[in-house]
Amino acid sequence: MKKLMRFIWMSCCLTTYVAGTAQQRPYYTQYIMNNYILNPAVAGIENYWDAKASHRMQWIGVQDAPVTTYFTIQGPLKKGDYDRLNPTSFHASGSNPRGPAYWRDYVAAEPHHGIGFTILNDKTGPLNRFAAYGSYAYHMGISPGTSISAGVSVGITNMSLDASKLNFGSVTVDPAVAGSGVINKIRPDISAGLWLYSKDYFLGIAAQQIVPQQIAFSDNQVYVEKGKLIPHLFFSAGYRIPVSDDVSLLPSALIRYISPLPVGFDINAKVQYQDLLWLGGSYRYKDGYAAMAGVNLNRNINIGYSYDLQTSNLNTVSKGTHEILVGFLIGNSYGDWCPRHLW
Repeated sequence: MKKLMRFIWMSCCLTTYVAGTAQQRPYYTQYIMNNYILNPAVAGIENYWDAKASHRMQWIGVQDAPVTTYFTIQGPLKKGDYDRLNPTSFHASGSNPRGPAYWRDYVAAEPHHGIGFTILNDKTGPLNRFAAYGSYAYHMGISPGTSISAGVSVGITNMSLDASKLNFGSVTVDPAVAGSGVINKIRPDISAGLWLYSKDYFLGIAAQQIVPQQIAFSDNQVYVEKGKLIPHLFFSAGYRIPVSDDVSLLPSALIRYISPLPVGFDINAKVQYQDLLWLGGSYRYKDGYAAMAGVNLNRNINIGYSYDLQTSNLNTVSKGTHEILVGFLIGNSYGDWCPRHLW
């Protein structure tokens, strides 16, 4: 039985979110299209409701590899015209709606409130994490062209272990363990963040799983294993570089800190043509590379796709990672084809 406990402990570590020494939150590649998934301070940053649905299939070809699906929606608590007085907000034919005139007349946001909601499911082998959150943020200008927001997210996380799916090859699983069925553990979850933004740059810091918590899987008869949910810190930064009247280069970076793991980071670059389409690439330290592309179909719908290729030993068995994201701009009556503040 002790040997089995050790095997189960190793399994929990490899699933990336139960053991206290591992990355416990899912990875995303297209967070550059939805920074709200990492930072609740983004809620309400635009003048419309922004809904995003994403599906990520990680390490294709690896049995029981992570699969992450989420839906988010966030917007201002009360709509206003504070940032829509400029006619370049419209998608005018023959000119770039994101051209020099647009950014020259950029102004900081008027004080306003934002709210958001998230539903997420992350499954890896016998482990599944379902989460639901509500967020609140407050935005205000601190200079003529610079704004800051602060946000908090509160919700619940349901961690479940399907003991019937525990498989250790030649090691026989104790029937008492395999017969435990699905063991659920519900825990509260709190995140918070700050977001500083202007026409040229953004800076963000967010903390997820702020309150560390012990978690143990047990059906009151069989003690499976315990771990610890620990805080995750995310630091974001990006800058907009006009290349021409029609093209912008948007480099950005994300730093992750999860004690006691080494610091991890992503470096991204996105080239955008007007407000119609974009291409990008990403490098994740000691993990791999990604290619990304997106298109704004109209003022209400945008689509993004990414493909990750691992550079670790996983590349011998994995056929890469696919992630697709579909966005809906709700109440976007001004015809803005892409975000003003989240570019």
